[in-house]
Amino acid sequence: MNPMALAHLAAGLGAALAVIGAGLGIGKLAASALEAEGRQPEAASQIQTTMIIAAALIEGIALFAEVICFLLQTK
Repeated sequence: MNPMALAHLAAGLGAALAVIGAGLGIGKLAASALEAEGRQPEAASQIQTTMIIAAALIEGIALFAEVICFLLQTK
């Protein structure tokens, strides 16, 4: 098998895993935040702020992983 074909396959799988991991992470984050808001509604604004910051960090890591996969694919 062509080594470049394997590189493309590996980059595609890595990108898919990064997206799946980010989706699972944000889903768990949102579920936990909604549960916390349900238990303590007066802290909703503080919980939302923390959730947005954490979601941005998760998305940043996922984007970084995607860029690495695309760079590996072009080499």
